[in-house]
Amino acid sequence: MNHRANSIRPFIGARDFEVSRNFYRDLGFEEKVLSPQLSVFNSGKLAFYLQNAYVKDWVDNTMVFMEVKDVSRFWDELQELGLEEKYRDHNVRLVPPRTMDWGRECFVHDPSGILWHFGEFSL
Repeated sequence: MNHRANSIRPFIGARDFEVSRNFYRDLGFEEKVLSPQLSVFNSGKLAFYLQNAYVKDWVDNTMVFMEVKDVSRFWDELQELGLEEKYRDHNVRLVPPRTMDWGRECFVHDPSGILWHFGEFSL
C-alpha cells in the first residue's frame, strides 16, 4: 500500500493547557490555535496537536521522538532557553545527550510529564 501521506501528527495532552502552550512556544514551535481546546504546533513541515485534555495514564506513557541534525548543537540551544528555571513549578527537566548504538539523543520532560526524545541517527 502506498499511503501518499503528507504528514503524521500525534495528539498530546496537557495537564495545564496554557502552561503547555507557553512551554512549546518557548521551545521554538509555532502555534496555530484551532479552537479554545486545541492548537497545532509546527516546526517546519513537522507538527503535533496539543489538546486541553489530561488523562494521567495516557500522558504519563506518552513519548515523542523528533530527529534533529545535530544533538550537541540542539542541546546547547536548549540549555540557553532556561526552561528548567522558567517551568520549575511544572517539573520540566532536561537530560543531557547520551550515545546509543543507533546514535545520540537528549531528553525533555514537558510540563505535563510527556517525554520528548531529540535524537540524531548515526546508522
